Amino acid sequence: MNHKKKKRKKPLLSAGVKIFLIMLLIPISIIVYSLVFLTWENIRNLPIIQNLSPNEMENVQEDFDLQIPEEYIPVYMSAAETYSIPWTLLAAHHRVETRFSTMKSLVSPVGAEGHMQFMPCTFVGWSHPTCSGLGEGDIPEEEKTDPKIIEKYGGYGVDANGDGIADPFDIEDAIFSAANYLSQSGASKGELKKAIFNYNHSEEYVDNILYYYHQYEELSGELIQKVY
Repeated sequence: MNHKKKKRKKPLLSAGVKIFLIMLLIPISIIVYSLVFLTWENIRNLPIIQNLSPNEMENVQEDFDLQIPEEYIPVYMSAAETYSIPWTLLAAHHRVETRFSTMKSLVSPVGAEGHMQFMPCTFVGWSHPTCSGLGEGDIPEEEKTDPKIIEKYGGYGVDANGDGIADPFDIEDAIFSAANYLSQSGASKGELKKAIFNYNHSEEYVDNILYYYHQYEELSGELIQKVY
């Protein structure tokens, strides 16, 4: 039998052409990569791009010994605006008093209560008939959070969220109450040291609060930008 030999198909591209195309694509790839890189460098600082990064807030606060929880900043700012004091002062008090509410107990050995560590008599009012000494008092639990009782006895407790209760263990109420106290103690007039000392009669305490206050003030603009 006669078998015809099949003709080999010629390749579409010769070896020389393939090498030429490879050599041509290498510089084109480098140019495209460079353009993409430069474009990204130009847009990466746009707010919409920055907001996509989950680590931005951590980067801003990398030098802090304890970072401010992002969710608290709007509460500080709202309370600060209401009582005409710096929001960073509230953040500093929160840091010193309960390490941003991360303490195992929000009741101190001497009886200070809540996120911002109010003595019951300061929260409800020193004119309450049970108040004396350091201010722990013997105030009934239902009176401790009653805005009408607090108003009656001249306390600093505030019902910030409008639920009918002024609770030092509620974060909003606690921060607004601290803002109220600091404002009335002189912070709204710029008398920060006086206000801080009234909050806790200790020069060391004043120094600690001011240390964190100045830290937060330096980055306040960036912290706000990351939240909003």
